[in-house]
Amino acid sequence: MSSTPEISPEVRIISVAHSPDSDDAFMFYGLATNKLETDGLKFEHTLKDIQSLNEDARNGVFDVTAISFHAYAYVADKYALLPHGASIGDKYGPIVVAREPREPEDIGKMKIAVPGELTSAYLALRIFNKDFEHVVVPFDEIIEAVQKGEADAGLLIHEGQLFYKQMGLDKVLDLGEWWHERTGLPLPMGGNAIKRELGPELMKQVSKHLHRSILYSMENREDALTYAMQFARDMAPELADRFVAMWVNDLTLDYGERGREGVRRLLDEGYEAGIIPHKANIEFVD
Repeated sequence: MSSTPEISPEVRIISVAHSPDSDDAFMFYGLATNKLETDGLKFEHTLKDIQSLNEDARNGVFDVTAISFHAYAYVADKYALLPHGASIGDKYGPIVVAREPREPEDIGKMKIAVPGELTSAYLALRIFNKDFEHVVVPFDEIIEAVQKGEADAGLLIHEGQLFYKQMGLDKVLDLGEWWHERTGLPLPMGGNAIKRELGPELMKQVSKHLHRSILYSMENREDALTYAMQFARDMAPELADRFVAMWVNDLTLDYGERGREGVRRLLDEGYEAGIIPHKANIEFVD
């Protein structure tokens, strides 16, 4: 007889996809390491970069997926937003950097390296100024592209926001600061979306476990951070800690009304500016 236990037929497998970034890994620590009882649900994790996840979501590949809010506008018919798990910056966000001091007013005349056309950072920058030329560069190569003069400026997401000064670059604009001054709202970057076809009951059940995973990580911060460090691309522990603290916060546990309004406002403005071709149907799982 085989010693491998068979999965009983009542176990329901839920496919979950997120990026290998330290903040995503931190959030999913409780589930990914089987620290939590999941009531007959088995969560299978896939790690991919956010650009790939945005594209996969258009094809409905995963039951639950991390997604840029910009990309969500194109998949709202297939997915609803979970009420937790978001990366939302309150008075800070993606940063435009250049080799020498430049003014935000110069952005329309620049060629800017961006991390992807479906990222929320790109959407926010287009809302700020529609006129810039852009080139898509993997997010972790943007600083180098600016240093080499392959672009006049770069749009930084992820940990580059924390060490661009050490790389000899100058801040042109913090989109989160600009957005807050203009709207009074936090700037949402990415969230977790769940397939509508799972049905209301299963969506709520999955939502409960994902919320518990985030809470567990926050309550066991040191262990969760140690786990997340293996995905931190050689980041120093203190830098990873700062990065996780920026993007896993109270708004991650629950958007609250300000967080939800931030998502609505970002996508509505994207539509009004002609960047998103249709008004997005934004729906949160309760």
